[in-house]
Amino acid sequence: MSRASRVASGLPPQSLRAFTQLGKDLSIARRRRKLPQRLMAERMLISVQTLQRLEAGDPTVGMAVLASALHVFGMTRRLAELIAPETDLVGIDEDLARLPKTTHAVSREDLDF
Repeated sequence: MSRASRVASGLPPQSLRAFTQLGKDLSIARRRRKLPQRLMAERMLISVQTLQRLEAGDPTVGMAVLASALHVFGMTRRLAELIAPETDLVGIDEDLARLPKTTHAVSREDLDF
């Protein structure tokens, strides 16, 4: 069994549903632009079968294929913002929890102007 297959078979159901929804959304975006699968695949430099797997929500399709689809749609920035630090609410909460509970005033002598 390949590594990609092992990873895909171990994904939680909510992740599999998210991949399926992503594939459906990509298909809708392509059809809204009136792009046949053949032309979309050509622009992405992939086979029609790979595009069909992506649109079916196959989790073993590589990230480069997704990035290529986003590029064709003019949405590359969305990939870069997917897990941007400023949108990571759990990470922000963890940072806030690590802040000291009390602070002490700094004397004027400790300030370096």
